[in-house]
Amino acid sequence: MKNKAVILFIIIIFFTPFSFAQEFDNYELEGKINLFRIDDFLTLRAQALNHESFFINDLNYNLVVLKKNSEGKLSKKSESNDFSLKPSEEKQLAVIKLNFKKNEELKVYLFIKYKDKLVHRDTLFLLPMKEGVVKKIVNEEQFLIKGIVIDRSLTKIGKDYHDFFYKEYLVTKRNYPFIIMIVEKPAMGRSSILSIEVDRKKIHEFFARPEEDYLKANVAQAMRKLRGYNQKRKATFQKQF
Repeated sequence: MKNKAVILFIIIIFFTPFSFAQEFDNYELEGKINLFRIDDFLTLRAQALNHESFFINDLNYNLVVLKKNSEGKLSKKSESNDFSLKPSEEKQLAVIKLNFKKNEELKVYLFIKYKDKLVHRDTLFLLPMKEGVVKKIVNEEQFLIKGIVIDRSLTKIGKDYHDFFYKEYLVTKRNYPFIIMIVEKPAMGRSSILSIEVDRKKIHEFFARPEEDYLKANVAQAMRKLRGYNQKRKATFQKQF
């Protein structure tokens, strides 16, 4: 009897998978999601690998699995815990098992933080390949990771802005149900442009300058615009029900 255990490369027959990883800090630390399948049963394993030659403490992982069935109903499984890594250590962080059929949709997120700052993310999607009737959009807001701010700054000014922004964000305790990205891009000469982006939309944008008052003023503007964006986003979701 043939071994029915297959990995992600085999289930491409039924699904279109998407997987990507991102690093957001200087640490050579890798997180990855491994998927194994036996018939209609999936096993998801979250792992972390320390590429550094020193011990890393104060780490935290959050593994979130969102499954949508053929009727559009969402279910969620998640695991979160603190951990540490020895030099060059590879560690299994979590294992989640679930039933999964070929007409269902799966989204898996692995977030790794160092001292509450996101340093790595791995994402895996399994989407049905067949084209069918467009289903009613389901509000996934309550299932998503909240309070994530990604730093994609390039300069000290950009990193200073991120620090001011993140401190203010923690003070507000709003924890918006979407990922906020602080992106810095080169401009003319030696200047650069900083932008706050959500859902691939620019919420606020300005030229980078080193003055602390200027940076904090742009933090305040960004916070106001984020509140407005969140209200519009909620209103859009409510209209769908």
